[in-house]
Amino acid sequence: MAFSRLALASAISRRGVLTGASATALLGAWGSRFTAAGEVREYRLRAAPGLAHLRGAEGAPTQVWAYDGTVPGPELRLKLGERLRVVFENGLPEEATTVHWHGLRIPNAMDGVPHMTQAAVRPGESFVYEFTPPDAGTFWYHPHERSVIQVGRGLFGPLIVEEPEPPRVDRDVTWVLNDWRLDPNGSIRSDFLSFNDRFNEGRLGDLSTVNGRIGGPFAVRAGERIRLRLINAAVARIFELAFEGHHPKIIALDGQPVAPHDPEDERVVIAPSQRVDLIVDMTGKPGETFKVRDKFYEGAQAQDLLSITYRDDPPLRTAPPGDPIAITDNALPEPDLAQAERLDVTFGGGGMANGVMWGEMAGGTDWSINGVALFEHSAEPLFTLRRGRSYVLRMNNKTGFHHPIHLHGHSFRVIARGGKPTEHQEWRDSVVMAPVERVDIAFVADNPGDWMFHCHILDHQAFGMMTMFRVA
Repeated sequence: MAFSRLALASAISRRGVLTGASATALLGAWGSRFTAAGEVREYRLRAAPGLAHLRGAEGAPTQVWAYDGTVPGPELRLKLGERLRVVFENGLPEEATTVHWHGLRIPNAMDGVPHMTQAAVRPGESFVYEFTPPDAGTFWYHPHERSVIQVGRGLFGPLIVEEPEPPRVDRDVTWVLNDWRLDPNGSIRSDFLSFNDRFNEGRLGDLSTVNGRIGGPFAVRAGERIRLRLINAAVARIFELAFEGHHPKIIALDGQPVAPHDPEDERVVIAPSQRVDLIVDMTGKPGETFKVRDKFYEGAQAQDLLSITYRDDPPLRTAPPGDPIAITDNALPEPDLAQAERLDVTFGGGGMANGVMWGEMAGGTDWSINGVALFEHSAEPLFTLRRGRSYVLRMNNKTGFHHPIHLHGHSFRVIARGGKPTEHQEWRDSVVMAPVERVDIAFVADNPGDWMFHCHILDHQAFGMMTMFRVA
């Protein structure tokens, strides 16, 4: 049976998609916002206070900070090869900000890091971001100024660069995952950067949402094939999704294609900053319901995110289609491991984990990289890398906590864990290190400029676990 978005629109109503979360709804907002001038897609994007129904339509709205009044912000979508132009306006009260285009290998001046690539945009001021993304895939945008607070209050949104020949699916859907720490009245708690969050797992919320809404049904039709783009925009929460009754295939990680494969133990792990693209065949029967459950934090914090709910319509097809699901690779420079320069990077600091004291909390030890805790974006580089040369970073986590480590301006291959080669040698821009784990990554330093390198648990970044490197 042929695939068609138009046919799907007649098969599944807009009400059938998770409220506020459908890619169709987001594309509708996008269509009213951009103007096409040749191969340039232009948007206007404004950060300002707003309201969001995080607890559903029945709960009181929560005061948030939002892009264009929505949480998450509008889905910016363009085709590979098109140029993106975003006129950004800061409507926040007394808050300077920027927009970082997370995961995109773009010119340094467009990276959105205050005091390093640009001056922070002050209230009432504007800044124009303009670049041509070199890679297709799933990306996102967020501030890089006081990130714990600004992301924690709702400033984040998806950015999709479409492949010339994407896999054939019935629907292309984005789920932005996040969590929130709320008072009983539904307002965002103001205890940002607390001592406990600073030295432990970071600011974990008590309410998790998908596209800014709690729980609810995600309506599907039996026989559908869906491309599901997952983005973790949380300040600190790692998600581990179990799809009850379904067997998703991973086809891309952090926007970069990977050989299609089953997730380990049938659980999709996605840390803050990361993205995972899945192909999910809806093999249930009309009228059935299945849970999508987050199981990373076992016990009290394990939770149902939403339910996959099958409509009563007849199946679109009786068996999964045989069309290929692999994506064509982006044109990334392949590191030369034989000639690569090897550099050691050690991550330290933190508090109590599993009954063991990490660092010297009594003495105020913060998170660090190679023994240095950095608190401002402007600094001398930890390394100066020669442009065009291959590098292997041997990263050692000497702490009792997980750290998703994000590299700006580049993608890298994850080549080894614990000294053993990885199965998929996957390309990423963020990689999770487990407690006391060594992870080796390899890349070509081909993008000139000063680039951030930091933990994307944003409390850890704010209290020292960030540095910068220079490509010259």
